[in-house]
Amino acid sequence: QVRLVESGGGLVQPGGSLTLSCVASGRTFSNSVIGWFRQKPGKEREFVAVVSRSSGMTYVADSMKGRFFVSRDNAKMTVDLQMNSLKPEDTAVYFCAGDSPRYCSGRGCNEFAVADFSSWGQGTQVTVSS
Repeated sequence: QVRLVESGGGLVQPGGSLTLSCVASGRTFSNSVIGWFRQKPGKEREFVAVVSRSSGMTYVADSMKGRFFVSRDNAKMTVDLQMNSLKPEDTAVYFCAGDSPRYCSGRGCNEFAVADFSSWGQGTQVTVSS
């Protein structure tokens, strides 16, 4: 299994930007898509973005499309989530996830579910507030 550790969370003003990093260890990292999810207080964990094994394809949830971007460096075993134009409703704990049996098709990626991943990081808190 892959071990994942998120970092980069913090307090940011509305309209600001933040980049989260997910650092992985373990041999299975490059064999799996990597997803980002977030969880707001009292809510279920929701899909944010996914990047394919080769990093050639990405998919971002509609509500975050155009503001959030995901990228991957297999050599460094890292996956970044760049978040721009942040809104108060983006406040949540953000998690990266790996070890998924699903993959992106040749035509692209789609939304992934929490149940699609078996390895998770501990999460990093993002608070958007003035």
